[in-house]
Amino acid sequence: MNNTILIYNARLVDATMDKKGFAVIIKGGKIDCFPCKQTVKEMLRDENPKIEKIDAGGAVLMPSFIDTHAHFRDPGLTQKEDIITGSKAAAKGGFGTVVLMPNTNPVCSSQVMAKENNDKAKKAGFCNVIQSVSITKDFDGKTISHLDKLDPKVVPVITEDGKEVMDSALMLEAMKKAAAKKIIVSCHCEDPFLAAAARPLRQKALSLIHGKKPDAKAAADLLNQADEILACAEDSATDRNLRLAKTAGCHIHLCHVSTAHCVKSAELAAKDGVNVTYEITPHHIWFESGKAPVIFNIVNPPLRKKDDRLELIQALKKGKAFCIGTDHAPHTADDKKNGAPGFSGIESAFAVCNTVLCKENKVSLKQLSKLMSANPARLLGLKNKGLLAEGYDADLVLVDVDKKWTVSGADFASKGKFTPLEGKKVTGKVLKTFLAGKIVYEE
Repeated sequence: MNNTILIYNARLVDATMDKKGFAVIIKGGKIDCFPCKQTVKEMLRDENPKIEKIDAGGAVLMPSFIDTHAHFRDPGLTQKEDIITGSKAAAKGGFGTVVLMPNTNPVCSSQVMAKENNDKAKKAGFCNVIQSVSITKDFDGKTISHLDKLDPKVVPVITEDGKEVMDSALMLEAMKKAAAKKIIVSCHCEDPFLAAAARPLRQKALSLIHGKKPDAKAAADLLNQADEILACAEDSATDRNLRLAKTAGCHIHLCHVSTAHCVKSAELAAKDGVNVTYEITPHHIWFESGKAPVIFNIVNPPLRKKDDRLELIQALKKGKAFCIGTDHAPHTADDKKNGAPGFSGIESAFAVCNTVLCKENKVSLKQLSKLMSANPARLLGLKNKGLLAEGYDADLVLVDVDKKWTVSGADFASKGKFTPLEGKKVTGKVLKTFLAGKIVYEE
């Protein structure tokens, strides 16, 4: 990598500014300064081969995005994704840092395992990875002694993502351990008994789709019934976890909030002194339940009704929601056919958010940068990321906020090619992604 990089003719946007016609100088993987026009002219005339010059062409230069919630399926489920393909997908989506969930095989239940994934991503060099650790060892729902060995600098997040800790007393004790270490407790809020009640309805819907006489309408009706149960599952578990977090005094982060009830519950809890943040996914602000082809759009939590979707958009617009979490959950084609919940989303996340929030709902690009970069950095204690500022890491993304394109899973860097956005037109394209000043993706 060259010693000095000059990115000029750019619109600089982060949570604090929006300036056109500016430039950035990068040295040693850090943002060195924002030179004046005269300095830029002099540098452009300089023929020193150690100065790399990049004309942004008026595109927007932002801090690269930070994903608080993704699945790279490594180890054990690498037919769906692995650290390298997931990291390449992240870079293509403009993400420089990604928090990975622990529901791998084996479950990531130790700092040693977490560090292995962090180091694997560092070696690959496409994005930074922060591997979270399970709340209970191996998701056994009983053992939390492994939490005593965690260093928050290595493992800042614990979560039982994809599951819920059923034992409230055990969850309270885990939260107290996390509070003592200043580790974030990230909660997949879903009552497991209600989730179990919804499962047969989803299976029946699948059988109606794949049967000799497919019945899409009956399948959709069954999925809507399941979704009603799962809304109750999310709402009730959220309320329980917020109450436990208040008693424990921990920082609770709510994963993929999808209902209006949970938005209101989080707001009330914050007023009551609970240290609570929450994320919203791109797919929950784009889609509504009951829209075809519903059977392959199965996800946990499910796509919700229009009123819920609009409430989520308002929460992001007004700054009630803390950040965007993609919940990138790649699957094989066979897995999706058999009803596996989730889909790939990290490569389309910026375009979805830019389209729905900025273009359709007049959210400023500054606010979007806050949701996708500054706030996640603050949440995770990443003091030199998330803003365009001198001395900060040169983890950057160059985007064309007005470029329209059509989503195609076949073009994904991810192994998971299924997307409910297939064939949809979106606005906002990642042109280049930089990690410590190095270009790790270029359109």
